[in-house]
Amino acid sequence: MPSVVGLLELHELAARRRVDGLREEADRIQAELAAAEQEWQEWAIARRRVGTVLDPGGGNIADQAAAPGPPDADARSAPRQAAKPKSQVPVWREGLAWSVLSVDYQRILEALADRHRLHQGPLTCQELALMFGLDAVPAKVEALRSKAKRLVARGWLVERQPGQFTLAQGPAGQGGAS
Repeated sequence: MPSVVGLLELHELAARRRVDGLREEADRIQAELAAAEQEWQEWAIARRRVGTVLDPGGGNIADQAAAPGPPDADARSAPRQAAKPKSQVPVWREGLAWSVLSVDYQRILEALADRHRLHQGPLTCQELALMFGLDAVPAKVEALRSKAKRLVARGWLVERQPGQFTLAQGPAGQGGAS
C-alpha cells in the first residue's frame, strides 16, 4: 500500500502536468486570438474600402459617421451632446453624429447602414455576432441584443419585427446611407 506522502506527490504531479497543459493551451489560444484580431482588422479595412468604392457620394459611411459634426450648417451651430465612452447612448436627435456613441454601438450602426445602403433586409443579433467574428453563443448574442434594444429605445434603430433590427429613418440619413 502506497504511503500518504507518495499519493500526495502523485496527485501534485498530475495537477502540475494539467496546469502546464492548460498554460500551453492558453498560450496557443492567445496566439490564435491575436491572429484572428489581425485578420478582423484587415477585413474591416477592406470593408471600408469597398464601401468607398460602392458609395456614390465618394465617401464612406465610417468616415461620415465619425465626423466631428453633422453634415448641414444649421445643425453644426447647435451644441453637440457628447457621451462618455461606453457610458450612455444619447437619444437621437437631428444633427447628432454617430461619433458620440462608443465603438461597439458605432459598429452596429455601420453594419446596419451597409445593409440599408445595399437594400438588404434587417439583421438579427445572431447575424451581427457572426459579422463581427464572435461566436454565436447566447452570451455574445444577448450582449448585442441588449445594445441593439438600447439603440431602439433611444431612436437610433427600429425593430419592426421582434429580433430584427434596421436603422431608424433619421440616423440612416445622418450616417450617409441612401
